Amino acid sequence: MTFEQIASLQPALAARLQTFRHCFKRDRTFGYWQTYILGLMSDVKRKSVEPIALAADVPVRTLQEFLAFFQWDHERANDALQRLVAEEHGSDGAIGVFDASAHAKRGDKTPGVQRQWCGESGKVDNCIVGQHLLYTDNDTDNPFSCVVASDLFLPKSWDQDRDRCEAAGIPASVVHRAKWRIAIAQLEQAIGNGIRFAYVTFDEDYGQIPSFWFELDRLGQRGIGEVRKNFACWIKPPSCRSLRDEHAARRVDNLGRYSPTFSQQRWRKITIKAATRGPVTWKVKSARVHLVDARRGHNYPSMPTDRKYWLIVARHPRTGETKYLISNAAASASLKDLLAVAFARWHVEKWFERAKQEAGFGAFEVRTYTSLLRHWLSSRMAMFFLACQTQRLRGEKSADHVRAGGRRGQYAGGEDLADLAAFVRGPIQELRVLPVA
Repeated sequence: MTFEQIASLQPALAARLQTFRHCFKRDRTFGYWQTYILGLMSDVKRKSVEPIALAADVPVRTLQEFLAFFQWDHERANDALQRLVAEEHGSDGAIGVFDASAHAKRGDKTPGVQRQWCGESGKVDNCIVGQHLLYTDNDTDNPFSCVVASDLFLPKSWDQDRDRCEAAGIPASVVHRAKWRIAIAQLEQAIGNGIRFAYVTFDEDYGQIPSFWFELDRLGQRGIGEVRKNFACWIKPPSCRSLRDEHAARRVDNLGRYSPTFSQQRWRKITIKAATRGPVTWKVKSARVHLVDARRGHNYPSMPTDRKYWLIVARHPRTGETKYLISNAAASASLKDLLAVAFARWHVEKWFERAKQEAGFGAFEVRTYTSLLRHWLSSRMAMFFLACQTQRLRGEKSADHVRAGGRRGQYAGGEDLADLAAFVRGPIQELRVLPVA
């Protein structure tokens, strides 16, 4: 790709980033941000500070200090990003997806790094974990997706070693919190900036925790997510409060197998269309249940919640895989709509796949907390810019266009995003800090 082709996107990027100018004290600092984001979208082999700085002919030390120490308000910029998403891409059918993404790392200096489960490598590994919230309008023809929040999960071992935290620039206010608690805080912030989700969805790490559901209820947020087979609830409240086993809540797998409410119910076939592999059919049964309210503590008998929730048992007819889903949606909610939301988590999986390929989301090589958050924000901004351009280009295509429609429209940032990112790629040796208008 020629420099002229790459440079042609710079005005559009600079115009988009002007919305965030108030987050920077100096024009030159703002210019470094534009250069860094453009570098993340370029074709450098490793999208960390040093390769980007060398390709853009910016001193490596300067770009490192830009991420770690220069004065600019990345938290305010994230708020501005959320407001942009709310104003420009708000949708009545919007879905939020919670996800904890791990990044394998060597050494012990990266903030939050330790041996823990790493989905990236599929095993317990030396890695850091980020808690993220994705927004998607879930449009089946021309979808838009954007991660609107990213926070570091700080392990207990780090929280208990504040000297280590101080060396990594982790503020005293950042402490160990369960991922689901970080997720609730992210949701509250997004709502405060005008984002509205019809539903949020998540895996069993969140759905397994009754307190997580109670926090969604407090916020008036509908959700649906998986739970493990040992998740306990009642179809009918117990006749009395007691610690005896006969009055205890039952596992969802046992309810699905032995409870008359389920065993006497016929399987219903539901086909989910919005999936990366095409339509998928599940057999489902459902019932309204009471969750376990143990907020009084373990020394008291478990109490059923006053309100009811959905328990959905979904079985794949070909593989025999069984999933258990809980939702706080109203009794009148469509079962098909609930399953469509529950199986919309592919949006976040595809976003991470593209963000790592096209915007260096996992390519950070930093040793400070601020640098990590600013890198994630910059990568998310690059993806936001690409997603907006991709959605615009897809919208301009005619229905009978040779590259329009079909399965490429099933996820934001698909092949069209790859085409656009390839247009950005090329030598960026001639790039300098972009002038501020």
